[in-house]
Amino acid sequence: MNAMQNKYALVTGAGSGIGRACALALMNAGWRVALVGRHVESLQQTAAMFEDPAQALVLAADVGRPTQVSALFEQVKAEFGRLDLLFNNAGIAAPALPIDELTFEQWQAVVDVNLTGSFLCAQAAFKLMKSQAPKGGRIINNGSISAHAPRPFSAPYTATKHAITGLTKALSLDGRAHDIACGQLDLGNALTEMAMPMTRGVRQADGRIAVEATMDVEHAASALLYMAGLPLAANVQFMTVMATAMPYVGRG
Repeated sequence: MNAMQNKYALVTGAGSGIGRACALALMNAGWRVALVGRHVESLQQTAAMFEDPAQALVLAADVGRPTQVSALFEQVKAEFGRLDLLFNNAGIAAPALPIDELTFEQWQAVVDVNLTGSFLCAQAAFKLMKSQAPKGGRIINNGSISAHAPRPFSAPYTATKHAITGLTKALSLDGRAHDIACGQLDLGNALTEMAMPMTRGVRQADGRIAVEATMDVEHAASALLYMAGLPLAANVQFMTVMATAMPYVGRG
């Protein structure tokens, strides 16, 4: 029997990119996975990529809205009975504009999804993980390289990703008493649709436009799978997985 036969996960932003790759990796390892995102069609496409679509639970929700998150976790509890892993992956970026040209609405949209959404899902996961038997579970936040170093014209995204690092540390501390582990996965230039501009050239800190190295998104998925598979007595607090030649160390 697969070691993960009775493990249950929830992945936000599971309809594409990193979220899709990680959800499929979890299902391939035997997890049942709740696929969460705003667009049910893309979530269904993710489920259909697995040989047994019934192993996936498709749930459309906007993670930035408290009532939708509450309803989401009630559905997960009703279907799974427990939750062993939350991957807080959903994220968006604002247009690459100087800060004085950004609108408040553009700022708020990024904060709502990247930061408030991660908080709301973590809060709901904590509530479920504390009350289930056996209690405990794991939360993994997608921090990204921007949790450490910004790109030009990225104030909303960078601010929220730096905040995710603080959220990760707080959750890790508060979870100790309840067997809830929390770690952060910081990914750099995983080749998804969102990262395709890297292959054509993006703005660098000195103003140049340059092509950046990328890595297969499966490396992100395998890193997530390793973190998720640890016993609750062990935790990867922070892991950085990136394209070797991308401009991160020394960015700017």
